[in-house]
Amino acid sequence: MALHWQILIALCLSVITGLMLEQDSSILGMPLLPILVFIGTLFLNALKMLIVPLIMASIITGMMGLTGDTLGRLGSKTILYYATTSLVAILIGLFFVNLFQPGVVDGEPARHIIGLSSETAVVVDRVGDKGAADIAEVLLRMVPPNIVTAAANGQMLGLIFFSLIFGYFISKLEGGPARVQKDFWQGLLDIMMMMTELVMKFAPIGVYALVTKVLLISGVDAFEPLAFFFLTVILALAVHLLIFLPLILRYLARVSPGKHFKAMLPALLTAFSTSSSSATLPITIDCVEKRAGVSNQVAGFTLPLGATINMDGTALYECVAAMFIAQAYGISLDITTQFTIVLVALLTSIGVAGIPSASLVAITIILAAIGLPLEGIGLILVVDRVLDMCRTSVNVFSDSCAAVTIARLEGEETKVV
Repeated sequence: MALHWQILIALCLSVITGLMLEQDSSILGMPLLPILVFIGTLFLNALKMLIVPLIMASIITGMMGLTGDTLGRLGSKTILYYATTSLVAILIGLFFVNLFQPGVVDGEPARHIIGLSSETAVVVDRVGDKGAADIAEVLLRMVPPNIVTAAANGQMLGLIFFSLIFGYFISKLEGGPARVQKDFWQGLLDIMMMMTELVMKFAPIGVYALVTKVLLISGVDAFEPLAFFFLTVILALAVHLLIFLPLILRYLARVSPGKHFKAMLPALLTAFSTSSSSATLPITIDCVEKRAGVSNQVAGFTLPLGATINMDGTALYECVAAMFIAQAYGISLDITTQFTIVLVALLTSIGVAGIPSASLVAITIILAAIGLPLEGIGLILVVDRVLDMCRTSVNVFSDSCAAVTIARLEGEETKVV
């Protein structure tokens, strides 16, 4: 059975389990939740274990054959694509949140109906010291003083920047040293792809554990007060995922959107269950290269960069969440303020992507920029985890569309397997 069908079955079983059982349920006398946490964490750790060597091998191998002109052309196209799709995603979110007004219930602000989450104080303490200056920190994270420490702390921008420079200068080597370096990094990439395929065999089990855990902890009842906000975000994400990005695939990349969706299903379902573009990166690279037919030169450059800075779904969510909180507090925002939200959402989706709880940090920065209380985050905490799963899938699919589109613009004849 194809991997994506196995993962889909695992997702269906996790939904059934989540609806039938409670958080304190037991199996054979053992509590279920700790077992699910253990299995899910083990699967996530296996994926994260691959990230650093895979990113380095993939980028360096891709860079080895690039000239300065090719690198500049590839880089400019990639950055332009990521900025454009993120901006369109934010505008889609802004349209739907203004259309449906989820923060207003029966003509009244929804703040008192919903009530703040009990975790509000914890979140404010965690992200309250972040500000707009954190956007500028992205430049410093690109050049870490210690590349090993940066990799260990999950600072992917520094690792990507180092790998880009390292791979470029390998292309300047000649003779024996050049052959040794190229053979080593190509061999390492081949090994990492084989290890990725091994981890992917256990993806259905990991997906089942991760999604079931979320359903048992969150429960269905918690979503009722925020159903309108939840549906607004889902609809906006769906429009971006099912209409805008397929248009790019059809008319720029000139590939079948349906076939590309099918090729990317393992990565999309893994992204949904892990809520992490970085953790999904090994599977994304495998799908894009082996199932979507993109060369390592393009995939190795665009995908690691995209997993770090391309956050279409996150940017859309930040915009909708900030507007929802404003509506829930009964504050009407003019065009200038809404433009500020769009601009800050675009910058934060890139600048703070490497910070833990990135979306909450970004929303905090947006709230501070338009003068709303940070406690407003508490209005969305209940549904944030599930929406995180959805927006991460959009992020990953946008990354894959970038790889296919840029490969086509570079003259590659991509063919979906």
